Amino acid sequence: MNKQQLAAKIWQSANKMRSKIEANEYKDYILGFIFYKFLSDRELKFMASQGATSAELPDFLTEADSSVVRHVQSNLGYFIAYENLFSAWIEAGADFEIADVRDGLSAFARLIAPKYKKVFAGIFDTLQTGLSKLGDSAASQTKAVRDLIYLIKDIPMDGKADYDVLGFIYEYLISNFAANAGKKAGEFYTPHEVSLLMSRIIADHLRDRKEIQIYETSSTEWIQISGTYALAA
Repeated sequence: MNKQQLAAKIWQSANKMRSKIEANEYKDYILGFIFYKFLSDRELKFMASQGATSAELPDFLTEADSSVVRHVQSNLGYFIAYENLFSAWIEAGADFEIADVRDGLSAFARLIAPKYKKVFAGIFDTLQTGLSKLGDSAASQTKAVRDLIYLIKDIPMDGKADYDVLGFIYEYLISNFAANAGKKAGEFYTPHEVSLLMSRIIADHLRDRKEIQIYETSSTEWIQISGTYALAA
C-alpha cells in the first residue's frame, strides 16, 4: 500500500467515525493521536539507540527511576512512561480504557523538561478536553478512541521509507478536513505549495542571520531559534 492509498484509507475511516462531530473539531482528535504516536515512537527509537531492549523497557521507562526520566527529558524534551506509550495502549487490547489516555496526556504535560515548556506545553490540551465529545459514556468514548488508535497504528514513523509518510498523511488529513468543513480559504490549512514558497522567500531574506524569531499566533509565544538554516534547491 503506497502513501496515497494509506492516507485515503485513514481519511475515509476517520471521516466515517466522526459521525456528527464537526470536521474542524474531529481533526484535533485524530491529528493529536497521530502526533502522540510520533512522540511515543520517537522515545522508543531513542531508548533502542541507548541499548535498551523491548523486554527491558517496562522496567526502564518508569517515573520511579528519576535518572532515566532526566536522561530522556534532556535528549527529547519530554518523558513518557511505558504504560502511557501509544504502543502500550495498543497492547492493552480489550483492557484499554479512555482513562488510559487521560492519564497519559496529563502525565505528558507534567513531565515536559522545563526548558522545553515553550515547545510542548499545551499541545494536547484540545485533545484532552475534547475526549468527552467522542461519546456520552466512558464505554462509548473508549470505543471511539480505540477505533482511532487502531486506525493510525500502522502509520510508519521510523523514517525508513524514502518519503515522509507521517508528514504526507498529516497534510492529507488536514487538507481533507478543511475541505470537508468548508474552510477552503485556509482558515486552518495552508496548501503545501504556498507554505514552501513562503519558506523560501523568508529563508532567502534571512540567509545571513545566525538567529531568527518566529511568532506562533495560536499560543502568542515568541520562539527563538539559533543556528544556520538553508532550504534545499
